[in-house]
Amino acid sequence: MIFIITGVSGSGKSTIGSLLSKKTNLPFFDADDFHPKANVEKMTQGIPLDDHDRMPWLNTLSDKIAEWENSGGAILACSALKESYRQILQSIPGIVWVHLKGEKPLLEERLQNRKNHYMNPGLLTSQLETWEDPDYGFHLDVSNTPEELVNEILNHMESLNAPSHFGIIGMGVMGKSLALNMAEKGVPVAVYNRYVSGKEEKIASGFAEANSGFPLLKGFDDINDFLSNLESPRKILLMIPAGTAIDTQIEQLLPLLNQGDILIDGGNSFFEDSNRRSEYLEKKGINFIPMGVSGGEEGARKGPSIMPGGEIKSYELISPYLKKIAAKDKLGKACLTYVGPQGSGHFIKMVHNSIEYGEMQAIAETVHLMRYGLKLNPLEIAKVLREWQHEGLKSYLLEITADILEVKENNGFLVDMILDEAAQKGTGGWSLKTAIQNHVPYSALSEAVTARQLSAKKKERSELAKLYNHRFRAFADDKVLILEHLKNAYALTRIINHENGFNLMKEVSDNFQWKLDFSEIARIWTNGCIIRSTLMEELVQLFQNTDQILQDKNIIHRAKEWKSDLTYIVGLGLQHDFALPVMSAATNYLLGKIIDDSSANIIQAQRDYFGAHTYIRKDDPDKKPRHTDWITYKK
Repeated sequence: MIFIITGVSGSGKSTIGSLLSKKTNLPFFDADDFHPKANVEKMTQGIPLDDHDRMPWLNTLSDKIAEWENSGGAILACSALKESYRQILQSIPGIVWVHLKGEKPLLEERLQNRKNHYMNPGLLTSQLETWEDPDYGFHLDVSNTPEELVNEILNHMESLNAPSHFGIIGMGVMGKSLALNMAEKGVPVAVYNRYVSGKEEKIASGFAEANSGFPLLKGFDDINDFLSNLESPRKILLMIPAGTAIDTQIEQLLPLLNQGDILIDGGNSFFEDSNRRSEYLEKKGINFIPMGVSGGEEGARKGPSIMPGGEIKSYELISPYLKKIAAKDKLGKACLTYVGPQGSGHFIKMVHNSIEYGEMQAIAETVHLMRYGLKLNPLEIAKVLREWQHEGLKSYLLEITADILEVKENNGFLVDMILDEAAQKGTGGWSLKTAIQNHVPYSALSEAVTARQLSAKKKERSELAKLYNHRFRAFADDKVLILEHLKNAYALTRIINHENGFNLMKEVSDNFQWKLDFSEIARIWTNGCIIRSTLMEELVQLFQNTDQILQDKNIIHRAKEWKSDLTYIVGLGLQHDFALPVMSAATNYLLGKIIDDSSANIIQAQRDYFGAHTYIRKDDPDKKPRHTDWITYKK
């Protein structure tokens, strides 16, 4: 076994390496001893080494590592400041990387007290600036004593041979990212992927081998070997596509599981399916956790927002591991919470995605108006969006949209080369179906789903555009004034999108008696997830006082102020042939929600006229249903 202990000067590489050598009986080597004479002279004079200086030294060390591995192993202390240096040293698989890290004042003090060493203490600043923090290996804080650090390393090595604490089935993008996240955070994790001849062969074992810098990661291509490696009760996270694949995988696992084992569905399953699976597995003695995970590939790797449901006792068994890998809110608390019974975790993830649909469409409409109504180029639009980020509208989606608009390709912009056909998965449609079933008005977010469906009809749209001679018409109004209207219109649309989503959560929570905590849900959505924003941070506090967004006094003040901006922008856009489905729906939803005397009296009269469905009179305190013989009454 080869240990490589990295870190800047003064972090204690040699001290730790020497102590570890005594504990393991592996020979210890200091990389500084392999520097050529010219490098030593430079460092003695306080002159930093450059990459040209380091290359011969690194290549020598790489050769030595291969020799030491053949002779039984070794411990090497080496600064290895850059990832490119570490890649050169990675001449064999299975190296155990130990990264020592400490605060600059502590490192400076150690260097000042060090005697008979050629390294000039003045080089510390340049080393800290050069250091590239690795996302693998074992990270140690050097403020602890050398003995404590060596014990941590030895305990870490013991865990490599122990059963894995967590298992993940499904090595797609999300499954791989979560596995690396766990292994990096100190969780021994085993991974498995199905075997399909000619298509999916040695996926899990190949993934573990390709990531040998994560010694807590083990890959298995046989399901029995995978399950045998897991400690009891086994905690197995399914990261496979929603639908029949989940049911099929559960049926394959059931004969191999023991009572008390925990199955976690981390995909985007429909919550009603999760409710059914919860009841089914409970009868089998298997604990089931339907769990939403948001953040995409980057979030899964660096820290997602995690939304587990199911039985709380099962949640308590897995929560210590989930806390390690979850994103952190602004107070440092994990973006993780126990949502509630049954499929409630998948339910709120579904609603999260629905709000995400609405936000993406609202931003797309906003950018479209800037591009073709105001005739701004992508760089100018990106600049506006970045300004909005600092004017109370900060969000992840707004940020990445600005990034997208700034990417150039040859003499143009990459975004202009992307076909305008938006794809979608099932969560948006499921949300709309759920809203209809629970009689919840959902117009703004349902229009986001419809907009994607229309976009998919590219051929038909192109044909009709020619038949109708459709052209966007530029705005003649003052550009600065329109941008101010547009900013406020987008801000209000964003509020209404969130109100739609949380309103659906409230209705379903009441119907299922889940008792969802909306403040806590908003909190775990302040980081790690796709819809994180300053608005979400505001909702954490808002939901501590009310469960209705539009009844909050601060929201009321802004909605009153921005309502005219939203109606102006929608009117302006429609007059100039822009489709604004989400902004238009948000306008109608808000007006329909705050109006006292609506047009529904006409509808009730019509229903009674043709179907005798009855109506209620305003002046009847008993609210008694009435029917009028309209034809006779007319005569």
